[in-house]
Amino acid sequence: METRPATPTFRSHRIVLALLFSVTAINYLDRQTLSVIAPLLQKQLSFSTIGYSRVVFLFMLGYTIGQTLDGKLMDKLGSRLGMFYCVALWSVVSMLHSLVTEVVSLGILRFFLGIAEAGNWPGGVKTVGENFSPERRAFGVGVFNSGSTVGAIVAPPLVVAIMGIWGWRPMFLTIGVTGLVWVLLWNKLYRKDPAPAPPTHLRHFPTRALLGDKAVWGLMLGRFFSDPIWWFYAFWLPEYLVQGRGFSLREVGRTAWIPFAFAGAGGWLGGLASDALIRRGVTPVKARKMVMVIGAILMLCGVPAFRVKSASLALALISIVVFGFTGWASNMLCLSTDLFPGDLVGQVTGLDGTSASIGGMLLTLATGWLVQNVSYGSVFVVTSGMIVCAVAAILWLIPRARRADLA
Repeated sequence: METRPATPTFRSHRIVLALLFSVTAINYLDRQTLSVIAPLLQKQLSFSTIGYSRVVFLFMLGYTIGQTLDGKLMDKLGSRLGMFYCVALWSVVSMLHSLVTEVVSLGILRFFLGIAEAGNWPGGVKTVGENFSPERRAFGVGVFNSGSTVGAIVAPPLVVAIMGIWGWRPMFLTIGVTGLVWVLLWNKLYRKDPAPAPPTHLRHFPTRALLGDKAVWGLMLGRFFSDPIWWFYAFWLPEYLVQGRGFSLREVGRTAWIPFAFAGAGGWLGGLASDALIRRGVTPVKARKMVMVIGAILMLCGVPAFRVKSASLALALISIVVFGFTGWASNMLCLSTDLFPGDLVGQVTGLDGTSASIGGMLLTLATGWLVQNVSYGSVFVVTSGMIVCAVAAILWLIPRARRADLA
């Protein structure tokens, strides 16, 4: 039998969303600290740019592995205990960064940070599925996922401010403590899974059986082609503005946050749009697909973004791209809760998250080569083509409803 969501009060809805939103912001804050202080660490710990790229790769490798492992953990332990352990682990690992003395230990810590931080999305999606009815889930996912944009915006000024007062080692300790505080709040406020289901055979459903499901491949390919688009804009936008548009670092500081503000709004509005369609009688899966197609069309603005002469217009078009992406992502993440019973949501989200991370790793490597040998424009074209592939996978492979044999 499927685990049915409870009917919590409006207050408990707000508590759940506040907890998930804040932990997602902390997740991005923890991972962004290194990119902010990388030039300083390269000097103090004496490692090259190649060494730094290997450290980043180790984080991405851990994150890729962790998506599947953490997804299974969430289904086995439940979202309450699963999130508790993942957040506690990544917070301790973040604090241990304050002890590094050379690049090898830094790389090892980033690997384990990636494994632990990967649990945020399987756990968050599973928590939303347990607490929200289908016509409210996409908004719930959009709210908690928008914490990533807030974390990305807040990280640079906050990290620099803490370093200016205490230095980079206490900075890692301070950022890590925020996660431990969240764990205490989670343990106190989210006392138990709201609608625990009796043990079923689905809790031990083998991964290989899931990989034989066409819908799982639709989700995996959809995120394989779409998630790297966010990674490109999140990690390469400042450099593009400097190299491709001639911005100074001061101008980057004044303007680079604007697309991420639009991204936060896109996640909320994309979720509200599909939820409204469901309340008007549209089936959940169809509603998600309709909003995702609109989001994908907006993401095609990446092609004119690099061609226009006006830097302001280019930034506006990029803002539209990431607005469309987060609207797409809110519904993309919800599809697993619409198609699979609660006992499998963590595993399915973990599998498609692993696929997304692999796509992100490949596009990161390709971006470096294309920028050096061709141009930034080629990357904008590639990412626009990728969203077309993502839409094709979703429309072709995702059925209209969940599989009856897994209900």
